[in-house]
Amino acid sequence: MKFNVTVDRDEDGIWIVECPSIPGCVSQGQTKDEALENIKDAIAACLQVRAERGLPLTVETHQVEVVA
Repeated sequence: MKFNVTVDRDEDGIWIVECPSIPGCVSQGQTKDEALENIKDAIAACLQVRAERGLPLTVETHQVEVVA
């Protein structure tokens, strides 16, 4: 399965990665590559917990256009 993730840095320089289609699925790392590897484990764990609890594996996400 493939998932879109967001990547950002916090004020301490830690890379934060989140999977918007899985509520609460977040990971981090000292480097961007480490954070991207860590989110894979987080996604697998979140999917397992959601399946065990009978929750939908993912929620819908959409892109919207905003004129700024």
